[in-house]
Amino acid sequence: MADAAPAARSIKLIAFAASLRRDSLNRLLLAQAVLAARAEGATVEVHDFREFIFPAYDGDMQASAGIPEPVQHLGRLVTASDGLLLSSPEYNYSVPGNLKNTIDWLSRIRPYVVQDRWALLLSASNGRVGGNRGLWHLRVPLESMGMMIFPDMFSLALAAEAFAEDGTLRDAALRDRLGAVMHRFVSAVGRARA
Repeated sequence: MADAAPAARSIKLIAFAASLRRDSLNRLLLAQAVLAARAEGATVEVHDFREFIFPAYDGDMQASAGIPEPVQHLGRLVTASDGLLLSSPEYNYSVPGNLKNTIDWLSRIRPYVVQDRWALLLSASNGRVGGNRGLWHLRVPLESMGMMIFPDMFSLALAAEAFAEDGTLRDAALRDRLGAVMHRFVSAVGRARA
């Protein structure tokens, strides 16, 4: 582990919670994940998901006007990074429609901008599964585009009860688990980029 720290300092991540709700539990979880990543030496640039809400994917629109500039902007952000922290709610046991649409637009940029980039997927839910089912669905389109999805995912169940007033996780064991997952993720990205 001693050799992972120097590599970790050069890791650049982008992060967003795929939720539009201001008081989203996934935004709270992402904030804790960002702190954990920075504690591991990573540089993390946080974005609001509203930046990545695009019109419904339309092949005719793409053919007539090309890929919209906001989509290309997201592509440049991904290309300039080593990886992504993505906290996503679970809608109807699957991926939120807005996020899937964002991925569909992003997949139109060639070569794939997520190719060989890493991602750590997180979710927070009031349910007892913690949004885990949605994350399994989310892996499929990202992996099909060549993104390296970290095997460990972090799903926070009963999330409305999990956060203290200051936004931190109440349970020390959960804080430790998030920190351990982040250590492994940043270390893996560092080794891959070395």
